[in-house]
Amino acid sequence: MSKTFADFSLHASLQQALEDLGFTSPTPVQEQAVPAALEGKDLLVSSQTGSGKTAAFLLPTLHKLAENDVFVPFKERMRAITQPRILVLCPTRELAQQVSQDAIAFVRHMKGVRIAAIMGGMPFGKQIQQLKGAQVVVATPGRLLDLVNRRQIKLDKVEALIVDEADRMLDLGFSEDLEAISDLAANREQTLMFSATFADRIISLAERMMNDPERIAIETGHSTNTDITQTLHWTDGFEHKKKLLSHWLADESLDQAVVFASTQEDTDMLAEELAEAGHSVVALHGAMPQTVRNRRLRSIREGRAKILVATDVAARGLDVPTISHVINFGLPMKHEDYVHRIGRTGRAGRTGQAITLATYRERGKIRALEDYLEARLDVSEIEGLEPSPPPARTGRRDGGRGGNGRRDGGRGGFGGGRRFEGESNFKRREGGRGEDRPRRSFDDKPRGERPAFGGEDRPRREFNSDRPRREGGFNAVAYPRLRAHES
Repeated sequence: MSKTFADFSLHASLQQALEDLGFTSPTPVQEQAVPAALEGKDLLVSSQTGSGKTAAFLLPTLHKLAENDVFVPFKERMRAITQPRILVLCPTRELAQQVSQDAIAFVRHMKGVRIAAIMGGMPFGKQIQQLKGAQVVVATPGRLLDLVNRRQIKLDKVEALIVDEADRMLDLGFSEDLEAISDLAANREQTLMFSATFADRIISLAERMMNDPERIAIETGHSTNTDITQTLHWTDGFEHKKKLLSHWLADESLDQAVVFASTQEDTDMLAEELAEAGHSVVALHGAMPQTVRNRRLRSIREGRAKILVATDVAARGLDVPTISHVINFGLPMKHEDYVHRIGRTGRAGRTGQAITLATYRERGKIRALEDYLEARLDVSEIEGLEPSPPPARTGRRDGGRGGNGRRDGGRGGFGGGRRFEGESNFKRREGGRGEDRPRRSFDDKPRGERPAFGGEDRPRREFNSDRPRREGGFNAVAYPRLRAHES
């Protein structure tokens, strides 16, 4: 097996880009998938999040583009309808952006190669301009089909079709869209499909879209990165969770953190109160316009914000090596989402911390998650923040202690500032039900057709500002609205 990228017979321009990026040794998925893809095989690949699969599918397909490219004058390409050679399908906007950024980095020494990222939530006119003349298109399925229907793109010259995170595609209801795109790109030579698992539904999809694919399994989809330390804290309820969150956010080893909440409302409320406590924080969820999501992600990537509070929309495609901690304030709906959440840390060979906060009545969900992971989460207590003794023992096998739903009577909060408005609503929600469900109407409609965000009863103007909160900003009580106009 090859041990360095130099051992792969990749085009000189790609080797130069890898050298520039400091990539020398391939990851296990790259080591197996790149040579197989270079041979032209259809591949069905299962590997854990953060394993380097983006390079595993971009490098071999870009190699063929570099080798076989017939030069077409740029002006001629810009006049004609876009007919890409490589098409990458992603389930979420964030993942599509990440993949397109990686592709741009790889083609830096390839002349005349144009990359376009196509996704919902962006103005059509701007995307049509970006699309012109692109040989590589990275897209979410709904917006891609919209542009096909508008006769802005044709898929009859696609040579390589890549489906990234196929399991998530099916979760989001994109099965029919995938098959429609597969039919439109029927002339292709190669199909590469990446998924967390080889579940029956993935095999079924592969049979419909692929030609006798070779399967490559790096690790089971249930596995988590061994470089991530996983910790479970039992809590008494919402206020107790906030105190534990404050404790972890004060950890000296914390570089950047992602705090996962269960709902969009929880996300906004948590971020607002953390901002009032002086944390450098931005919020991210599916109801935000894409331009807002882009700016907030950029503030995390560039290190201007230290904390991202997000729904599961950020669990896929967020690749920021400096994220040292992931904190599950609310439990994910699906066990696979837990694996993807904690995969935001411990990337590129680094170590990471994953902390899960659960109430005692969520013990059934925790047990089911542990069974899925085939591992036990380490139960930990922090001195002074221990949970109340659990109710009568029910034969717990791990001896962990939990709360009985008691809520702290104190003012709560993160070191001062307002309490959560309508906190009583959280009694119904602290079990973590309800994820950031796919809002395909947002992904597939132009901005102007969307309903207004947030509702009239909660204007929260300060979170329309996309600057991360700075340490020691305005006092939230004395100047409650000045922060909306920070510059």
